[in-house]
Amino acid sequence: MAIAHALATIKPPLILFDEPTSALDPELVGEMLATMRTLADQGLTIIVVTHEIGFAKEAADRVVFTDGSMVVEQGPPEEVIANPQHPRIQAFLSSFI
Repeated sequence: MAIAHALATIKPPLILFDEPTSALDPELVGEMLATMRTLADQGLTIIVVTHEIGFAKEAADRVVFTDGSMVVEQGPPEEVIANPQHPRIQAFLSSFI
């Protein structure tokens, strides 16, 4: 509802999402991801902090990995997620395989 309200009342240049799926049940996670994907497909700039690696790989133009508030790797998802160079990111992503 908050997303629909924000878009109906103002036309924001971008929307920030901070772990938007963290408190949702599995059914709502899919709905939230679909909503964000629709917004991106409509040309809205969205910035998402997420642990949903599959979504980031599929929907992002650019991913930025941080560790302890430091950017450790960034770039196109097909490069960074598929072939991470930083050992911390390699270790993190290995937990998803």
